[in-house]
Amino acid sequence: MESKEILELLFSYMPKIAAERKMDNLLVLMADLGRSIVSADRCSLWLVDEDEGELWTKVAHGVDELRIPLTAGFVGYSVKTGESLLIEDAYQDPRFDRRSDEKTLYRTTSVMTVPLMDSQGLVMGVFQAINKKGDSAVFSKDDLERLRLTAVYSAKTVESAMLTAELEATQREIIHILGEVSEYRSQETGDHIQRVAEISYKLAKYLGLPAEDVENIRLATPMHDLGKIGIPDAVLNKPGRFTDQEYAIMKTHSELGYNMLCNSKRKLLRFAASVARSHHERWDGKGYPLGLSGENIPYAGRICAVADVLDALASPRCYKHPWPEARVKEEFIKQRGAQFQPEIVDVLLEHWDELFACYRDIHEEDVSSLDEFLR
Repeated sequence: MESKEILELLFSYMPKIAAERKMDNLLVLMADLGRSIVSADRCSLWLVDEDEGELWTKVAHGVDELRIPLTAGFVGYSVKTGESLLIEDAYQDPRFDRRSDEKTLYRTTSVMTVPLMDSQGLVMGVFQAINKKGDSAVFSKDDLERLRLTAVYSAKTVESAMLTAELEATQREIIHILGEVSEYRSQETGDHIQRVAEISYKLAKYLGLPAEDVENIRLATPMHDLGKIGIPDAVLNKPGRFTDQEYAIMKTHSELGYNMLCNSKRKLLRFAASVARSHHERWDGKGYPLGLSGENIPYAGRICAVADVLDALASPRCYKHPWPEARVKEEFIKQRGAQFQPEIVDVLLEHWDELFACYRDIHEEDVSSLDEFLR
């Protein structure tokens, strides 16, 4: 391949790579770039999984995820030594691990491996090209040099993506922990925030929202009651009805949660702030704290409102037993177009058996506990 063609390939792939946020898709793009540059039949990016002591790839063309021991085969050799390899016939080399071929029913002949080095000079993975295409049956030293150059660019990009993924994972974990803090303070039973998050996620998915919005809803809804951290225990855990004054205090948790999150530099936390503020708004405008109505309510708040009320009605609380399933269902039918957006209620009812399934076990446990108490 001529230098001009290589430059054209790089310029065609760089915008796609720069715009990609998902690691799997990024690795596919990198593998495709490497395969094109060296005219390989297959090209894969293997990454080190230190926790499992393995190398893994999801980008071997035509196959699903593969995992091998960290020191296995040519890629394992490059991980261990930090050296590149140029192999004419894999089956004549004792370092070749045949398990991948046996699993994929593929025949490996010529191979190149190049280690991917992180910013600290440690091996984070291996670029591997298999079976030279075209007139030549084997890879050349020029091919190896081209793969090395591709590996340098790939390593920097992958390391950046891994750092981003780690930061996002940390952010998600913090969100989950803070959500649990609000749950424990209010003494709500079971896994309230997990159930609300899961139901919100499923409702969003069934409503056909974009994948990014669906994922953001799943990650942000655990924070919907964060403001309860600022509500006095005497109000938060009162077993009976609130007085007007106590109810006014309780309602402030929506604004408290919003204020805790709204100034974050993180987009996801600002999204969570919107959910915290809007999940007690009503479709008919009679909710709080802003009295918004209809589509003026953020869509994530509308979805979380349905999930939150479903969990509140169907679960035991310090002030009540769970409502019977039929009564819960009737309440949503009654509040369709009043408290809740009609389309969300329709989706809830359409998938009722799936979404209510976890509460049937809760009901059985609650009845058993009551029977035990009465004996």
